[in-house]
Amino acid sequence: MYYGYFNGAIAPTDQLAIGVTDLSLLRGYGLFDYFLTYNGRPFQWDWYWERFQNSASRMHLPLPLGKDETYAVVMNLVERSNNAIRTSGLATPIDVGFRFVLTGGYSADSISVVRPNLLIMAEPIHPVPLVQYELGIKVILDDYVREMAEVKSTDYKRVILMAEAIRAARASDLLYQKGGEISELSRSNFFLVKGDRLITPDKHILHGITRKTIIQLAQSDFKVEERTVLLSELYDADEAFTTSSTKRVLPVTQIGDLTIGDGHVGPKSKFLLERFDELVKAW
Repeated sequence: MYYGYFNGAIAPTDQLAIGVTDLSLLRGYGLFDYFLTYNGRPFQWDWYWERFQNSASRMHLPLPLGKDETYAVVMNLVERSNNAIRTSGLATPIDVGFRFVLTGGYSADSISVVRPNLLIMAEPIHPVPLVQYELGIKVILDDYVREMAEVKSTDYKRVILMAEAIRAARASDLLYQKGGEISELSRSNFFLVKGDRLITPDKHILHGITRKTIIQLAQSDFKVEERTVLLSELYDADEAFTTSSTKRVLPVTQIGDLTIGDGHVGPKSKFLLERFDELVKAW
């Protein structure tokens, strides 16, 4: 059993509910964030909070709780969720995912923001299958740029609408591009490796926390370039990978009909994944 928080109340997540006049339902107006705990501690909490705060500011949604209050709620939910798991017979504490959802709140005229609703949920972590790290994944190109890409809004209709096309291509995700410029995958950031250069787009993206972590970890071994990345650069890339909370460093070996490098997971992607895993193991 996992626990959540809603506007001051803590309860099992399946008992939490938002009313039907909330702007997230009526107008799709809301934002979220997602992170994991490692060894019982929120990963990169300061960075995640800063991003959540930035998203709220850009969406003109005042935060009901401050940083320290929210951290206390998170740790309370970690403890409650683990207590429930122990009661079910599992003795070893487990790490959890956290989903923050800040909505436009209840609105009498279906348009005005009065007081946002804050939902915080502890969730089970759904890891990427190991075979994808061994073989890499395929993605397909999509001529699209997310509106307000720097905000982690709840609007993910593009990838849902494209789900059938992704399945038909036997792919795992979309890689967004516009005018020949690459931005990001539908739920993660994108990197290319060329020799000792690590290249990642810097425009029309969500500034991922795993992305930021990898850039820091790579500084001593790579020349890191945050810049415009062109579609034409895919043809001579040695490796490609994507990063997110759940994907960590996940190799991309095919983009549409194009094979990246030699089609195998490259050593530098593996190296950065190992670096990341060492970091979180000691977190």
